[in-house]
Amino acid sequence: MTTTEPPAGPPAGPAPELFADWDWEDPEGLTARTDAFTEDLARCTTIERVRPEVPRTHREFQELGVTGIEFAAFRTRHPQGLGTDLVGLHNGTDATRPGPVYRIDGGSLYTSLDITEPLPFADHSVDWVYAEHLIEHVPLGTAVFWLAEVRRVLRPGGLLRLTTPDLAAYVAGYLDDREQFFRRHRRRLRTMRVGPPMPERRAFMLNQIFYHFGHRWIYDEAELRHVLDRAGYDGFAVTRQEFQRGARPDVADLDTAFRKDESIYLEAVAPGGPAAPGGPAAAAGPAPAGGAH
Repeated sequence: MTTTEPPAGPPAGPAPELFADWDWEDPEGLTARTDAFTEDLARCTTIERVRPEVPRTHREFQELGVTGIEFAAFRTRHPQGLGTDLVGLHNGTDATRPGPVYRIDGGSLYTSLDITEPLPFADHSVDWVYAEHLIEHVPLGTAVFWLAEVRRVLRPGGLLRLTTPDLAAYVAGYLDDREQFFRRHRRRLRTMRVGPPMPERRAFMLNQIFYHFGHRWIYDEAELRHVLDRAGYDGFAVTRQEFQRGARPDVADLDTAFRKDESIYLEAVAPGGPAAPGGPAAAAGPAPAGGAH
């Protein structure tokens, strides 16, 4: 499942505005434009097939040098991660296809997966799963199905880290007469040179998080905990975390600063073992109440 949000980092050097002529008040038009932009982001230089099919067991993941999976990522930054997305990568002469594992541009590993289908991995096969701004792009039922599959493939002590736009932050922003959060959010997109200035109406700012970028369901902490419960995470230790802080620093480091202002960070650690080799990196600890923003 592909996310159709603006890129997670500022353009390098002088660059024109992305989608400079788009209309913020036309969600359908923006979806078509951002889908096209996602296809462009899927361009790469080299595609090397390193395995004819995805690893299925924990041993096969180890043999590949992979400890976990980053969903909605063309190129994971985790040195032992496997990136995955529904949209394949292409370079003009070659393209990925569902099934094999590829090395992209001589670096990160990638495979195509559709989160509406069962994950092609054995039970208890990976140590961690990370998904930044993915869950809001699918209907609630699909989210529950995917989370149940993630629970199945996590090893004892394995970690799931979810980040998504925080509905509570948007509602608080709407109720704030000073509009501090909304002002920061609009300024963030201007700094990124993403489109023309956003409308400054509070109702627009609340509506856009529901109807832009292909979003289907927006969460607060209670709603995230609800879908985790429905997906069978009752035995997991579920904690709210802060930006780039969590049970495994190597996984928390995947958080992108571009999304920090609007995101909620939630982790679920499976029972039965440490969250990371040598024990959980609990020094980071859970965030204090309200600390994610």
